[in-house]
Order: sequence, then C-alpha cells, then structure tokens
Amino acid sequence: MATDSPIIIALDYPSLDAALCMADQLDPTRCRVKVGKELFTRSGPAVLEALHGRGFEVFLDLKFHDIPNTVASAVQAAAEQGVWMVNVHASGGRRMMETAMQRLDQNALTTHLIAVTVLTSMQTDDLAELGIKTPLAEHVEHLALLAKQSGLQGVVCSAQESARIKTLCGESFLKVTPGIRPSFAVANDQQRTMGPNEAMAAGSSHLVIGRPVTQADDPMVALEAIEVELEGH
Repeated sequence: MATDSPIIIALDYPSLDAALCMADQLDPTRCRVKVGKELFTRSGPAVLEALHGRGFEVFLDLKFHDIPNTVASAVQAAAEQGVWMVNVHASGGRRMMETAMQRLDQNALTTHLIAVTVLTSMQTDDLAELGIKTPLAEHVEHLALLAKQSGLQGVVCSAQESARIKTLCGESFLKVTPGIRPSFAVANDQQRTMGPNEAMAAGSSHLVIGRPVTQADDPMVALEAIEVELEGH
C-alpha cells in the first residue's frame, strides 16, 4: 500500500508485539515505518513480514558497514524481503557502496539504497576524537557527494545539512532526516533537531519521527498534528 507521505515513524521497540501494537494504531496510507537494529535483531524478518502484511512500506535501518561483498549480500537480502528502503554507512567507502548498488541493479531490485553520513548524535568534537579534523558540516557534504557518485539514491542527514546537500546533490537525491521534533515535542538525546515544516523547507525529502508519535496518548492525533504543521510547506 504505497504512500507519498514524507513521514516515517520509527518503531524503536524491543519486541515484535510492542512494534505491531503501535503499527496497528497507524495508517499505512499516511506514513511509512522504520525498523532499526534492536527490533530486527530480536524479531528478525518476521517483523518485516508482519508490517508488510499490514500494508506498510518499511525503511530497514540497519546501517550496514562491512567489506563490499558482505554489504552487497545483506542489501540484496533486505531488498528480496520487499523493504522500501535500506541503508549503509557512507564511511564504508565508494567500493562498498558501488558494489551494493550494483547488486540491486543486477537483480532488478527497486529498494532505495541510501547512506548514513554522520550520526545526528555526533558533534565536531566527536569527529575529532576519531581523527577527522574536517568541520562536521563539511564532512557530511563530502560523504553525501561520495554516496551520490557511488550511485546511491540518497543519504540520512540532519535537517541542518539538507539545504547544502540539496544544492550539491540535486532535488531528486533523497535526504532522510532524523531528529525531527514537532512543535509539541521535546528534544531528547539528538543534538541537531528541527521542526517538520522547517526541515522540508530546508530540503529534507523524508522525516523520521519516533517518540513524538509513538509516546503520544493517541499516535494518530500526533501524526495529524504533524501533517497540519506540514500543510504550510
């Protein structure tokens, strides 16, 4: 059940039952859902099958980072399970990203492949500890361009970086933005946050939103409030 909504709800739950309980309160025509490391590690492909059965398009957020053939095989496995989107770490390098993209193309798999640039929890000081002296924004731009040159369809980035990446990589290059906090929500542990309307105006193509919806008394009411915020865009 395809949707053109830019909203992706993060199902960050420790169990299949908890994730599906939330999914059952959402409308698959009005959002997509994201499955991350903990939920997939605990539940495996069963969670993808259950969500697909409910009509959801799924972003499998496992951030693969390994030798090229291993990543390509993992990306292929995800795509063959019908996920709408899967991601890798851009820091895995050009050969890793190109090999993964080639594998999708060779098998006529249409899953979107995007790359993580710099995690939204990280600051310039964190990069410096890793030996990366480049300013954070510049490093994000470098990795985004590398992902585009490697044939990928987009990146995960913060909303603050979307405008520059849009300029560098083009309108159609996907910019999937976590750290989105609607006007009614608090910031929690992500450092580089922005409101939904601001993020879309800045160039984000998709908005990953978790707790503001999943911890709301009525998740669909919260989702509707986000849709209202987006109407001005």
